[in-house]
Amino acid sequence: MKKRISLILVIFIFLQSISLVSCNEKLNKYSAYSFDYFDTVTTVTGYEKSKEEFDSVSSEILSELEKYHRNFNIYTRYEGLNNLCTINELSDGRHRTVEVDGSIINMLLFAKDMYYKTNGKVNVASGSVLSIWHDFREEGKAIPPIDKLKEAAEHMNIEDMLIDAENCTVTLLDPKMKLDVGAIAKGYAVEMVAKKLEEEGKDGYVINVGGNVRTIGKRGDGKNWLVGIENPENNENDPYFAYLELSGDSLVTSGSYQRYYTVDGKRYHHIIDLETLYPGDDYLSVSIICQSSALGDALSTALFCMTLEEGLEMIESIPDAEAMWVTLEGEKITSSGFEKYTTER
Repeated sequence: MKKRISLILVIFIFLQSISLVSCNEKLNKYSAYSFDYFDTVTTVTGYEKSKEEFDSVSSEILSELEKYHRNFNIYTRYEGLNNLCTINELSDGRHRTVEVDGSIINMLLFAKDMYYKTNGKVNVASGSVLSIWHDFREEGKAIPPIDKLKEAAEHMNIEDMLIDAENCTVTLLDPKMKLDVGAIAKGYAVEMVAKKLEEEGKDGYVINVGGNVRTIGKRGDGKNWLVGIENPENNENDPYFAYLELSGDSLVTSGSYQRYYTVDGKRYHHIIDLETLYPGDDYLSVSIICQSSALGDALSTALFCMTLEEGLEMIESIPDAEAMWVTLEGEKITSSGFEKYTTER
């Protein structure tokens, strides 16, 4: 599986290294990086009077992201912790009822709500299918047989995911069911961390976890953050499809060029349409602007697997949410309010 992992990833945040004077306080721009969470690169950028103050805030951000990464991990167990990997495990051929952290309960409740709002295009109970694609991508030699995928698709009924919010337990009633939260986990974690900072009164920060971007207030000079949506063709003359100004908003992009492998000259990417059981094949990317990174993550996956007409109808029905589709031919199509965020840079 080819993974395009870099410090920039899908979305590049244009941040000038400047010092600012406001109310007799000098604010400087600082950045911190991590490669430890959600199999991608995390960038934290913020404005503070000193590096010590920034280091304190960025450490808090990274510490919170680590908690979500461990809780939402479907591949790794951690000693003394019940996470999604624990929920997916079988004991004597059956799933156990597992007591988990409240963050897992809240995320799964959000995921279930998004399942119904996206008409099943986002389904965290589809791990039986997605795990097959994951294994075949890792091998990189063939694509999964459709019969194998169809059999696995019989075991992704989200109502078989039993959530007891009062007792913080999760039970998968179907022994062949698996959870996969790849369409939601990063965005949800970023949003929860951003909300915590906002509640603490923090301002002038931006968190970018593998292209899931969440701005917290404005830049240190009072201006909006300048964000670009990457052109996947690596065109030096046209490196970005759009430049956007954001303040307190999120930007999430799902792209067919991010993770894929090639069989007999054809690319097979990681965004699986759960109706066809094969990768969606209509777009290069779908980008969502909205206040919540969690919502943006779910919508970018859902719209990627919808027709343009279906996607437009859905995004226009959601207040303060906008979208940009990039077709396989490079055509850019936007929702009605998208342009209000764009700038010439």
